[in-house]
Amino acid sequence: MSVNLKAPVASELKPVPGVRIGVAMAGIRKANRKDLVLFALDEGAAVAGVFTRNRFCAAPVQVCREHLAAGVAEGACGGEARGIRALLVNTGNANAGTGAEGLADARRCCDALAGLMQLQSRQVLPFSTGVIMEPLPVPRIEAGLPAAVAALRADAWFDAAEGIMTTDTCPKAASRQVTIGGRTVTITGIAKGAGMIRPNMATMLGFVATDAVIAPALLQPLVREAADASFNRITVDGDTSTNDSFMLVATQRAGHARIESLDSADGRALRAALVALSQQLAQAIVRDGEGATKFITVRVEGGRDEAECRRVAYAIAHSPLVKTAFNASDPNLGRILAAVGYAGIDDLDQGRIDLFLDDVHVALAGGRHPAYREEHGQRVMKQSEITVRVHLHRGAAASEVWTCDLSHEYVSINADYRS
Repeated sequence: MSVNLKAPVASELKPVPGVRIGVAMAGIRKANRKDLVLFALDEGAAVAGVFTRNRFCAAPVQVCREHLAAGVAEGACGGEARGIRALLVNTGNANAGTGAEGLADARRCCDALAGLMQLQSRQVLPFSTGVIMEPLPVPRIEAGLPAAVAALRADAWFDAAEGIMTTDTCPKAASRQVTIGGRTVTITGIAKGAGMIRPNMATMLGFVATDAVIAPALLQPLVREAADASFNRITVDGDTSTNDSFMLVATQRAGHARIESLDSADGRALRAALVALSQQLAQAIVRDGEGATKFITVRVEGGRDEAECRRVAYAIAHSPLVKTAFNASDPNLGRILAAVGYAGIDDLDQGRIDLFLDDVHVALAGGRHPAYREEHGQRVMKQSEITVRVHLHRGAAASEVWTCDLSHEYVSINADYRS
């Protein structure tokens, strides 16, 4: 089940010069499914990423950070690494909560791929997603690597999107093109995630590549900005995962003059296209939220700064009472006002708060709008896409997050996840 989410069309996903993808069936958790994905990067590509803020982060996250830091220490700058030549992703097993053995297993996978591709182990970044606290079946991954290497080709983005799925009901992928310096620049990306989704990254993996020519030092701020505008604005169930990773690759192959500033015209064009694609992928995760029947935009306006607007928006979006009311199309909208009240703004004046559901003005100056009728709220709540808008009347700042409802199916999916 998903909310107005269409699977990507393989032929519409644009290859990115300098990136080849190989997908294999390694039987990591289940037989006869794509579960091993390899991204091979041409020499000269720059890579940057952001990772989960969960302190109990998975072994592959720790190894990724080590390998990226090694690239920086050897002469790269700004938090990116130009020596990275491969990304290796497995699904079915998170390699989290596995201690020293898990770290050794992640490194062993890097070693195995490096041997096949004539690379150094530190030039490989590992990623895993799936069940936590189970040993990574390294022999199966090692056995599947030759098939992934043999399958490398430029137009396998759709297969890659399928190969990183867990509880997702459909693959998530997108492409955009933008003109920079008279040249066509391609941006293509994939993501996975449907549950254990919360800001500060989520149980999600995202991989985006572009052939844009950009100063390597700009890549880390660019990927951070894209994440903050997209993947860090979604929540399905309020759980922050152990494995979240969002990676950006720039292959430097487009042929235009190098972007030296994100505030230049070319820098702004690239940023806008990357943010738009990242938001499309992030919203696809919410639309495919486990058991979701409704896609909900929560917009908070009139705050003193964006931080307090986000705090209020997240309080609403995380509330199980709010989310279950939306699932039932029950306009029990006092739950939204209650969430605003416990969001942690100590000097909030409840007598100035307005609440809207789409075009319906529900609360005025902190109380029920005189013209509001419950049937008006119910009409909106029966829709598959809904906007909740709160005005704090404290300033000019605004922010929004994206979430979904909470259904019986969510419980069933997670109760049966390991069976």
